[in-house]
Parts: sequence; C-alpha cells; structure tokens
Amino acid sequence: MLLILRCLILSIMLLLAFIIGGLACILRPRHRDNVHMFAKVFSWAAPVLGIKVIVRNSQQQGDKPCIFLANHQNNFDMFTHTAVVPKGTVSLGKKSLAWMPLFGQIYWLSGNILIDRKNRSKAFDTMAATANKIKDKCLSVWIFPEGTRSRGKGLLPFKAGAFYTAIAAGVPMVPVLASNQSHIKLNRWNNGVVIIEMMDPIETTGIDKTQVKELSKRIHTLMSEKLSQLNQEASALMTKAV
Repeated sequence: MLLILRCLILSIMLLLAFIIGGLACILRPRHRDNVHMFAKVFSWAAPVLGIKVIVRNSQQQGDKPCIFLANHQNNFDMFTHTAVVPKGTVSLGKKSLAWMPLFGQIYWLSGNILIDRKNRSKAFDTMAATANKIKDKCLSVWIFPEGTRSRGKGLLPFKAGAFYTAIAAGVPMVPVLASNQSHIKLNRWNNGVVIIEMMDPIETTGIDKTQVKELSKRIHTLMSEKLSQLNQEASALMTKAV
C-alpha cells in the first residue's frame, strides 16, 4: 500500500514539475537557472520517500564557475543530490536522454549539455564546447565522472573528460558526495539518512593536460575516503534512530 501511495504522489509531483517547469523553460529556454529550479523541486520529494537529507557546505563555492564532481549511485540521486545544485549550474548527460518522452525535451530546454559518449570525436568536441561555455557564460557544470551508476559498489573509476574540461576552462573542481543510498526502498516507511557533502574546491590552475591521470587518481582517493566516512556516519545515525 505504501509503495503504491508513494509512487502515486511521486508521479503527481513529477508531472506537475514537468508541466510547470516545462512552461518556464519555453518562456526562458536554456536559461542558466532552469536546472537549479528543477533541482529544488525534485529535492522536495525526498521526505515523501522517507529520506532525511543532511546537507553540508553547499554554499562555499559562491558564484564562481566550477565543475562539480558527483558520485552517481542510482535513480534516487534525482531527489538527494539535487538539494545542493546551485544557481548557474547545468549538468552533462548522455545524448540518449533526448529521446525520452517529455523528460528528454525538458532536459535539453533546461540548458543541460548532451554528450555522445559512443562517438569519441563528438564527445571531445562537446567537452571543448563545454569549456568555452564555462568561460564565456560563467556557468558551472555538474558531472558524474564515473559515467554510470555504481549501485552501491562504492566509487567506480573516473572518466577523463571532466578533468580535461576543468583544465581547459581554468576552473576548480568541487567533489560532491552522497552517502550510500542502496538501502532505500519505496515500500519502507523510514529510509533513514543520506548525507550530501560538498568538499573544498580543488584548483586546476597551473595543471597541464598531461597530468590528468594523476589529478584524477588524487581526487578519486579523496572522494573515496570521504564517501567511506559519510557512509559510516549515516549508518550510525540510522542505527541510533532505530
């Protein structure tokens, strides 16, 4: 019964978000704050799903453009990570999203960037264009550097594109981590705590493209350690609440 009720409420919320947000995107197509608008609405669904989201350090980057590096676990990212998406931020998503009815069209109209990961040449051109957008329009870009969902398997290896783009644009990289979400079930009343933490910016000034592998490895280590810490803390909070 709870599963059916949640799915019904969530469906109504998303439908209203797409209709109202879609109209806003038609009036101001690809506006720099469209993604932030949708993110706020999606984050409101977390309590409906029985998730308590704890946010940390979400304002430390201010108005400076950067590349956000977020861990990608499952579809619940839409309702947890979205709590910290700031204004002036767009996301990088796979090109196939554009073919999803309603969602794909709104995703593009919101100002997000589509990339064809199967075509290396086109993907390279997209990342180069993204670096120019960051510089010319003072935009931040939200990227899942793992390139796919981890589904509770920890932090997967990173793709290199985000790092090349940050260096080309001359902007810092800001890791954003959500604690483990694999325990979330729609048919359970209390789905516990998810901690979202925005880490300190990591500067790319003075770093050469030949150092991408080293930079990626260093950030992966930092994020893995932080993720482990957040998982332990979130687990302790859930155990205490029981």
